[in-house]
Amino acid sequence: MTTTAADTRALQARLLEEIPLARHMEIRVLCSDRRSLLLSAPLAANSNHKGTAFGGSLYSVAVLAGWGLLTLELEARGIDAQIVIQECQVDYLLPVSGDFTARATAPDAAVLERCARTLARYGRARIDVAVAIEHAGSEAVRLRATYVVVRS
Repeated sequence: MTTTAADTRALQARLLEEIPLARHMEIRVLCSDRRSLLLSAPLAANSNHKGTAFGGSLYSVAVLAGWGLLTLELEARGIDAQIVIQECQVDYLLPVSGDFTARATAPDAAVLERCARTLARYGRARIDVAVAIEHAGSEAVRLRATYVVVRS
């Protein structure tokens, strides 16, 4: 996957336009490269009654990071498809008491290629993505998610 600044700007616009929750959570696309996508979110828009990040916000930012990474990958391959979360495992490791980032890491190239072949053949595929939420230099949340990709 090769991404450009224009790709990340387009992803930012799409997040804000198509996913109202992303707008309310003030999620920002920071950067993307061939292996990962980095989103950020401020604590002020995502806090709970304890002054830490709300678990639902942490989950949502992580899921959107995985979705965004796959969106960029499919667009780079010229594939028009819908991506939805199917299942995930979330580990909340540390409380998040400030602004935070979510980094989605791309699966191996062979896994991405198999997903693309399956999608071309059957019109549907599944793929796993790992996401880490970081705060103050530490991993605070770990998400392992399975997304379903359906050809449009």
